Amino acid sequence: MFAMLEELKKLLVETGAVKTGEFTLSSGKKSNFYIDCRKVTLHPKGAKLIGKIILDKIKGLKVDAIGGLTLGADPITGAVVTLGDLPGFIVRKKEKEHGTKQKIEGLIEPGWKVVIVEDVTTTGASALEAIAAAEAAGARVVKVISVVDREEGAAAALKNYDFDPILKRSEFF
Repeated sequence: MFAMLEELKKLLVETGAVKTGEFTLSSGKKSNFYIDCRKVTLHPKGAKLIGKIILDKIKGLKVDAIGGLTLGADPITGAVVTLGDLPGFIVRKKEKEHGTKQKIEGLIEPGWKVVIVEDVTTTGASALEAIAAAEAAGARVVKVISVVDREEGAAAALKNYDFDPILKRSEFF
């Protein structure tokens, strides 16, 4: 596992996913660094690494499905679904206004144990939104996994869940 974590960290740096400068985050907060995980979650080597690491983290949990809030969770969910023979789901940011008017697409059922995934966590708001949707569908969230935790409040916000980031900001800065 250590070798995969080091390889993932190296790939985040090599692809330019870890940036310094002045940025505005989705929360509206200003930051002097940005982690663009999509450069790695959409990279063939990165997707495989992340999928394998997550499968290792959920080994023994008897998980029924994995998913999270679109867009950050989509490639992560796809990697785990492909490598792990596990159903996936995507939580829309807003309920669909046509067709079935669903908030969640994919496979999730009442009573299922699910894992919520994220690319980057800051305050935990996106993860909490995905958790709320999964719980409203009758699922039970057994773990929340983020590729990178910015260490800016997500752990506290997710204290009622098993929050298990793959990497943390302090490992880069």
